[in-house]
Amino acid sequence: MKSIIEKTPTQANAGSMADIAFLLLIFFMITTTIASDKGLTIQLPPDIDDQPVQKMHERNIFKILINSQDQLMIEGERRNDATGLKEELKEFIMNNGQHKDLSDNPKAAVVSIKTNRATSQQMFITILDAAKAAYYEIYAQRAGITAEEYRKLSNTNEEMMVMRKAADGIPMNISIAEPD
Repeated sequence: MKSIIEKTPTQANAGSMADIAFLLLIFFMITTTIASDKGLTIQLPPDIDDQPVQKMHERNIFKILINSQDQLMIEGERRNDATGLKEELKEFIMNNGQHKDLSDNPKAAVVSIKTNRATSQQMFITILDAAKAAYYEIYAQRAGITAEEYRKLSNTNEEMMVMRKAADGIPMNISIAEPD
């Protein structure tokens, strides 16, 4: 005699599976570190509406304009690239009133960079790097070291004193104007 045994499909109880998946999701969200993007380190001016507007002499402003095709207009002269810009900036900043078309003194010298909305980020960074490099080379020369050595100085007290002394009286006046 054959007994009839009904075969029921066996299923695993999945009721707690959703709980386990949820706990794993929370665990991985908490323990995962998300890499943060690094941008340009630019010190923004204070957000003060009552700041007085200072009148500047035209000779103290070194104007760099970048159009939408990444062509340059440096001090009224059209250029296709930034060749020689760093040396021109150093001469402009350290003029001390000797040449009538350059800055009165390093404190008054301002490097103005103005872009177009379609200017590439690469061209903007190239020009900004050239302006900063000019200042770093001036500071390094005043400290009696190379520009590469100056950039590698760390935040120890002794090295900070060297950096402050080298930059004393020569603020890094780089103005980034609102794009057109």
